[in-house]
Amino acid sequence: MADDGTRLNKYLAEAGVASRRAADRLIADGQVIVNGRPAVLGDRVGPEDIVEVDGKAVRPSNGTVILAFNKPRGLVCTANTADEDSIISFINYPRRIFTVGRLDKDSEGLILLTNNGDLANRIMRSRYGHEKEYVVTVDKDVTPELVKGLAAGVLLEEGTVTRRCHVKAEGPRILRIVLRQGLNRQIRRMLEHYGYTVKQLVRVRVMNIELGDLKSGRYRDISRRERDELIAQLDASELAPKDGE
Repeated sequence: MADDGTRLNKYLAEAGVASRRAADRLIADGQVIVNGRPAVLGDRVGPEDIVEVDGKAVRPSNGTVILAFNKPRGLVCTANTADEDSIISFINYPRRIFTVGRLDKDSEGLILLTNNGDLANRIMRSRYGHEKEYVVTVDKDVTPELVKGLAAGVLLEEGTVTRRCHVKAEGPRILRIVLRQGLNRQIRRMLEHYGYTVKQLVRVRVMNIELGDLKSGRYRDISRRERDELIAQLDASELAPKDGE
């Protein structure tokens, strides 16, 4: 085992196994083996070391994959390829990838996939308030009071108040909503608070990556320009002071 090698949690993140934090949990739970012995937190490994997770050898992948996928309704964000509705099974990409965050089964639109656990964790980290944009169709006419109420923050059943967000009416029953957080089924629950039911929910943007004209069920590699801008936004958000700091 290399004393001056790569930290094991970073190695696992670069191999697409999990984020560094999740990798630490795998190590602590005894699911990671290095050179035939259970790994411990803080281990470092080099090219000559054999690393296994749940009995399968893993190695860092050659380059970071970042895909933009237009998720159809009915697919689920799970890494369990035995689930026939899994995005991973549907795409059948030749390298190990996983979704960055989630879209619930009834929602559609843009979801990112990558093989880089650290990158996924940086995008999903809620404290940085990275933008996600949605176009939402509801079951009855939108009112100015609804737009104002959603934008100001909604008290959910468990006592959480959603962050202020940008909301715009784009038709009698269509809203464009930009969130800076990602609570479970957040938009649906915000609208239910006001007596509305979501008929269609489509995510059209994650940070600087836009859905554009990508057809449902198709994916694409993000461009070099998109990738550079994404990394620049992540770097800037992590350097900026946070509330209370």
